[in-house]
Amino acid sequence: MKRFNKVFAVIIGSTLLISNSYAAEKNMDNKPQNAIVIAAFGTTYDSTLASLLDIKSSMQTRYPNTEVRLAFTSNFIRKKWHKRATDKTYIAEHQNVPATLYNVKNVLGTLADLQDLGFSNIVVQPTHLTHGEEYMDTKAIVDALADIETIKPKFKPFKRLALGRPLLGTWGVKYPYHQDIHSLAIALKDDVAQAKLQNRALVYMGHGNEHLSTGLYKEFEIEMNKMYPQVKTFVGLVEGFPDLNNIVMQIESQHVTSIMLRPLMIVAGDHANNDMAGDEKDSWKTVLTTLGINVNTVLEGLGEKPAVQAIFIQHANDAANDLGIQLN
Repeated sequence: MKRFNKVFAVIIGSTLLISNSYAAEKNMDNKPQNAIVIAAFGTTYDSTLASLLDIKSSMQTRYPNTEVRLAFTSNFIRKKWHKRATDKTYIAEHQNVPATLYNVKNVLGTLADLQDLGFSNIVVQPTHLTHGEEYMDTKAIVDALADIETIKPKFKPFKRLALGRPLLGTWGVKYPYHQDIHSLAIALKDDVAQAKLQNRALVYMGHGNEHLSTGLYKEFEIEMNKMYPQVKTFVGLVEGFPDLNNIVMQIESQHVTSIMLRPLMIVAGDHANNDMAGDEKDSWKTVLTTLGINVNTVLEGLGEKPAVQAIFIQHANDAANDLGIQLN
């Protein structure tokens, strides 16, 4: 894998190396310049952009002297925004959309832009929930670029390139993922309070994946019920375990009749609007309602919560400290 990463780095890093001399000239005082790249899957729903823009804004507020940029990892979503860049009607009707979003790039393109401008110390902070497929792909890019070695060290694309951990953490002993699960549970206390006020159980829909174990979500469910025993919490996934069938079995076995249904996703986008809260017969809301359960859906992405934004800021700070990058 390491050999593959180095070969991969030579290919994707060529444009970075070409622009090195320009970057060196631009940064004449040779002082490291720091930047943060917030790597998100993205969203095509302009109404849900707040989740991502709020994370970016909070990061910028915490580090006012650090360049903060947003990158979308989804090819489909980036192309959608690029197409909208020529749609004058759409732009006129959606003036809340930042102009920079119409030219949003992927992580590699964003890093290339920053390197071209002389930024040499960069933290890539993903907004993924777990160490799943999307996070692993982002990690492969960051690791590959960090592995690039040049004849003269001063011409390396970056002096330091760090990767923050996902919301629910990753493996390792320095930052136990159990603590990250605990931190997210604390951040969702308002959800619990709202559900308790309405005398409802709390049901979260996460995305999950079919490639790795999704037991992490089950651990999160256990932590929520341990921390907030006054409100029953269930966590299900679009892909992987536990799925909707598992949620139904739990709800029926515990005789739950009223629930609050929320997305356990950074953005309340397509999955939240359709798979969770849609009117189709296979949506979570429809399935649960058909079973006689009173369902209240809440379309709010985790990224809109200041407490969740604070977790991402902490993860970026940890990654920076590990490589000696001083964000300010």
